[in-house]
Order: sequence, then structure tokens, then C-alpha cells
Amino acid sequence: MADHEFAYMATSTFMGAPRLKDAPERPFGIAGIPYDGAVTNRPGARFGPEAIRRASLMLCDATHSHFDLSPLNYLADAGDLRAPNTSIETMRASVQPQIAQLIAQRQMCWLGGDHSITLPLLRAYRQHYGKPLALLHFDAHCDTWTDHFGEPSGHGTWVYEAITEGLVDPTATVQVGIRSAGERAAREYVNDMGGKVWTARMLRGLENPAQLAPLLDEIRQRFAGHDALYLSFDIDCLDPAYAPGTGTPEPGGLTSNQVLTIIEELCDLPWVGMDCVEVAPAYDHAELTVNMASHLVWTWLSGRAHQYAQHTDQA
Repeated sequence: MADHEFAYMATSTFMGAPRLKDAPERPFGIAGIPYDGAVTNRPGARFGPEAIRRASLMLCDATHSHFDLSPLNYLADAGDLRAPNTSIETMRASVQPQIAQLIAQRQMCWLGGDHSITLPLLRAYRQHYGKPLALLHFDAHCDTWTDHFGEPSGHGTWVYEAITEGLVDPTATVQVGIRSAGERAAREYVNDMGGKVWTARMLRGLENPAQLAPLLDEIRQRFAGHDALYLSFDIDCLDPAYAPGTGTPEPGGLTSNQVLTIIEELCDLPWVGMDCVEVAPAYDHAELTVNMASHLVWTWLSGRAHQYAQHTDQA
């Protein structure tokens, strides 16, 4: 069992991209972290990476209509990281050196897994860049609790831990879509630390770039001067109508149009990585959630490939 070849490890590649071992020169990579040992409600996010990859095969040639290119020529799939799926600390200790090796040579997109995987990701990025990152966090939940149902760490504590460990700059931390029940200390933690929380209620009815301009402008202002930006996307940020397949669904969430517009409009910022987490296929309906997750990841990768192509053409 030392190689951790569990039955839920992915066999597909994202959009049919080559495996990393066959295309190590590609500037963008994708990898799964199929861990869900920290969920507080419905388990099953360990099956997310494989399901997202399968859904991505419906993207055909993967040419994005907004960016007018396909990220396939720039992308390789590293498969799923090997890690135990019981102890959260053992998992984190196992994946962090694997993460460090991958980000040393390319920009990565990570498929979860529950949201506890983001903490070792940020630890690895913080070590790699030698400074705190700017963070854009989409979620229904603030993930700033100081404990996890009596345990010190889990999928609802990682933002608190990332700020207290100095992994992210709190003034350059923006949360989008927050709406779950929560005591004030947790709910307002990012605001109190100098960041900004855009609740789902604040964004109701705002979908196109002009309507979302106040949010987009604030993100740009807060991230100005930072050259290492990270995006963490919990699929439950979306209303369950768009993404029912998740462990802790919360009504009143964002629309797919809203989140895709935000990601498209911010494509020129200096992102260094992103994750898409909490996709639990067992609770999905008509593959709504996995299709949305694959479109979300595809859109971010297309934006990054668009920026990369422009930069290399000018070089």
C-alpha cells in the first residue's frame, strides 16, 4: 500500500491532455488531490478529480470562445498525488513535497478533494515564492473557524490558518459568495484582518462585467503590487441549482455566469495557481456539478494560456 494506488485515483486526463511524464516541457499542469477526510457533512469529494476529468472530455477541441484558443497545447496532466486518506496531517505532510516539485517548473491547477487540501498548497507556494500570496477565495463558507468540531484543523479552518501562518496577505485576501450560518467572529474575520468579504447577498443580480465592476475593481486594487496570486474555488460557492454535487450545499449562491465572468475578466492578473474543490459526484444531478467544475478549470487555464501566448509572441 506504500504507493497509495487507491481505487478512486484518476485514470482520465483533463481534456485528454498528455500525461506530464510524456510532456514535461508544458508550462501548465493539472493534478488531483483526492482527499476528503476532513468533511463535516457528506463525504465523497475524493472522487471529484476523476469525475471532473471525465466531464472535461466533452469540451472537444477545448477552444475557448472568449479567449479564442485551446489550452491543450500548453497543458499536461500529472495525475493524482499519492497520499493517505485518513489522517489529515499525514496527508498534508505527504503531498507538500509533491506539490513543491510540481510548482517549481510550471503553473498548476489542482482538483480536490475537500478544502483542507488548500493549506498544504499555500504552504508550498509560500515557501516557493518566499512571501505571502494574494488570495481570491470563492466559497459559501468563510472557512475561518479556529477549530474543526473540536479538532484543530479541517476544511473549515484553512483560511484562519493561512492568515495566522503568514501564508497569505490578509489585506490582499478577498472572499466571494459567503452566505452560510456562522458566528460574527468567523464570518467577519477576513474583514477584521483588513481583507474584504463580498457576500452572496451583495452580488445578487450582478452578472455582466459592468455590473460586477465594483467587485472587479476592488480585487485589482487590493492585489496591486502582488505578483503571486492564488485562486481557491469551492464549488459550493455556486447555488445548488448550478452545483448540487457537493458536501455542504447552501441555497442562495452565485450563478455560473457570475463566476465565469469574474474569472474571465481577471485573466490578466499574475495568477500562480488555483484549486477547485468540494466536488462530490455522488450527490450530483445530470452531471451539472462536474460539467461546471470542468468549465471553470478550463476557463482559468484558457485565460492563463492566452496570457502566456501573448507574452511569448512579444518576446
